[in-house]
Amino acid sequence: MIRDDLTLVLRFAQYANRTFWRNPAAAFFTLFLPVFFLVLFSSLFGNEPLDINGQRVNSATFTTVGIITFSVVSACYTNLAISVTTARETGFLKRVLGTPTPRWTFLSGRIIQSVLVAVLLVVVCLVFGAIAYHVAVPGSTVPALIVTLILGAAAFAALGLAMTALVPNSDAAPAIVNFSIFPLYFVSNVFIPISNPPQWLNVLTRIFPIGPFNEALKTAIVPPLGSSGFNGGDLLALAMWGVCGAVIAFRFFSWEPHP
Repeated sequence: MIRDDLTLVLRFAQYANRTFWRNPAAAFFTLFLPVFFLVLFSSLFGNEPLDINGQRVNSATFTTVGIITFSVVSACYTNLAISVTTARETGFLKRVLGTPTPRWTFLSGRIIQSVLVAVLLVVVCLVFGAIAYHVAVPGSTVPALIVTLILGAAAFAALGLAMTALVPNSDAAPAIVNFSIFPLYFVSNVFIPISNPPQWLNVLTRIFPIGPFNEALKTAIVPPLGSSGFNGGDLLALAMWGVCGAVIAFRFFSWEPHP
């Protein structure tokens, strides 16, 4: 029985993946946007040395971390929330509900496909950053980077499903979902290095999940001397957000169009 359910999960993931790649324009710009932002911000802010976790690195490393954060959140939160809302409002989820297919298999398949896209975006960012800007990830912190990416993808996927409960229809989904997340990029030290931020901004950065995820990625990519790359405090905060998102999604997720 469990084996059959896992097979369904993989089939739903395969279906979502085929749908993604059969829209070449959307797939191209999904993969191109992080590279465009990486080049844009690196060009705007130059490649001057910055201090991250007690180490002097070029600013492109800071930008690469921020673009990886943006890529994972976009794939696992923004795109997932919008696509699932659209599937609900078009009646697709209601048709799935009317079949003997276990509900969790469909959602798990969509989450897996989102995570796969996020992984692909991270690889593109790291490879392009390494070739164009000499960004390097220490081999000793690769396990920490993998754990951070998996935990971040899971947390933002859960939050994306939770957000669908607040979106009334598919037309409003892009505006509401982007409004809920995009301002946080600029106050969470993701795109622009903020020196000597006010105390309230530090508190705001730590409250919302993008800040802890971005800081955990920084620790994994630019670790303090002698560190394994694991940022326990920020990973714990990220896990708590993931649990909250999962609880809200389980309680309020709707399979039928909102009236």
